[in-house]
Amino acid sequence: MMVAMDESTPALRRAWQRHERRWADNQFVYAVVSRRSHGVSVGINVNPSKACNFDCIYCQVDRQVPPRVRAVNLERLAEELDVVLQAAADGTLYSAPPFDVLPPDRHEVRDIAFSGDGEPTTYAKFKEAVEIAAAARRRFALETTKIVLITDAAYLAKPSVREALEVMDRNNGEIWAKLDAGTEAYFRLIDRPNVSLQHVLDNILDAARRRPVVIQSLFMRVNGEPTPEAEVEAYCGRLNDLLAAGGRLKGIQLYTIARKPAEPTVTPLSDAELDHVADLVRARVPATVETFYGVG
Repeated sequence: MMVAMDESTPALRRAWQRHERRWADNQFVYAVVSRRSHGVSVGINVNPSKACNFDCIYCQVDRQVPPRVRAVNLERLAEELDVVLQAAADGTLYSAPPFDVLPPDRHEVRDIAFSGDGEPTTYAKFKEAVEIAAAARRRFALETTKIVLITDAAYLAKPSVREALEVMDRNNGEIWAKLDAGTEAYFRLIDRPNVSLQHVLDNILDAARRRPVVIQSLFMRVNGEPTPEAEVEAYCGRLNDLLAAGGRLKGIQLYTIARKPAEPTVTPLSDAELDHVADLVRARVPATVETFYGVG
């Protein structure tokens, strides 16, 4: 039986603050200790060019550094995924930092996640990449391992993306849809998107009517000021609107800054401040809420 990790230990905090999207000489597949996955997450980066349709003020991707590679080679991606999963299977993954701090009961791949340096669903061959992940999951007999899509939700209703999501549904898939705001003005301040908040909400609803989704929300200080309470109230209202319209929520992940953000005006909430946000959300939205604290 898996037991909870003590995420307050300095060693483990250092481990989940390390989210380099590199492993060995790989170009597209990497592994991290993920606090939201509660263990090892194997990431697939289908946006190595660092292009993204959002320009979030808290993004940790350093776009001042030119990308090593721009185009995705799916054959190489599949080979790299096999190498990482084999290292996890034979235990060699856990012999070096940051994975050596994990207790033995966490020596497993919790998920194969489409995240990386941009929005995964903008990749033209996203479905093919999902099929590669699904085949590897079966080949390594990873029955409990999820295939996770971490997404800004701007393209969830696109027909080709819907097809990819159906592949995920057949392979223990899970959508982590980003929602950082309750009002259009705050959405534009935080995410600097190329679509409206209503567009994102409509897409989340489209996906959530087909399967339960996880909502992933980052709260922070901007210019020294925490997220206004009225904004949190509006955010709760948006989630309740989704539920009222037939959407299903698997859970809500509330977190704050844990690594260097794009803008220096962005800083983490204190543990107490994030707990206050979580208390408001729990009181207003009938869904499971998890909190993930910042640095310190």
